[in-house]
Amino acid sequence: MEFNLKRNLCFFDVEATGLHVIRDRIIQIAIKKFFVDQRPPETYVQLINPGIPISKEAMELTGITPDILRNKPTFQQVAKDIYYFIGDADLAGYNSNRFDIPILMEELARSGFEFSMEGRRSIDVQRIFYRMEPRSLRAAHRFYCNEDMGNSHDALDDVEATVAVLKGQLSKYKDVDLEDDEEFLEAPVRNDMDALHDFTNDPRMLDVTQRLKYNDSGEVVFNFGRYLGRSVTEVFKSDQDYYHWIIKKEFSVQVKAIVKKIYNTIDAGQ
Repeated sequence: MEFNLKRNLCFFDVEATGLHVIRDRIIQIAIKKFFVDQRPPETYVQLINPGIPISKEAMELTGITPDILRNKPTFQQVAKDIYYFIGDADLAGYNSNRFDIPILMEELARSGFEFSMEGRRSIDVQRIFYRMEPRSLRAAHRFYCNEDMGNSHDALDDVEATVAVLKGQLSKYKDVDLEDDEEFLEAPVRNDMDALHDFTNDPRMLDVTQRLKYNDSGEVVFNFGRYLGRSVTEVFKSDQDYYHWIIKKEFSVQVKAIVKKIYNTIDAGQ
């Protein structure tokens, strides 16, 4: 099966020093790029020296140790290659909306590259799987591909498995409607990247870390903390210190860019 693409599509997976998208660092990245013109996919794989300790859990999970990474390039040294390899392609991955995309954005920002998600589709294969058949990537591969996958914590193996799983999902759920107690969707899983983006993303969320969202009135509101559900604009009008606190703390570059834009709009209007 060939993907029905309107623009290039990059499946990618990262392994990291830990699970914190801002504090932790990437130690391996693998990308498989599919092209609109249906030329053969291209692959980029790179081990990366994170410059910080790797958690014991990450080493046990991935088998990647400091000795393996000692002479590997830092992320800053390969950031340009990664940035231009992806280009303006859409993104796909497994749990990519919650982890891989935000940690990649942080790494690129630290290296001087603004990686915007505006106008870029993101397809989280895990979201399709969890909404249709709640399981893990290994179980998904067995379920959709009828075979066991290899090393499930090697980035390239995970990318290849994710590609196979999405193709299996597109085949299995062709013309299958989603109906449960909350909603009815007519054939939501189809070979259309716009449809898959809509199915795997919550349109109310403004950022991949889900700190900001639209309320029912279309206002940008906080999705965390003491101002949960409150309008960002109204909060900043009465509590400018909260804006400065966000800018100084460990929020994603995407969140900081959004609140900065809102704050500057308020400032310009005063």
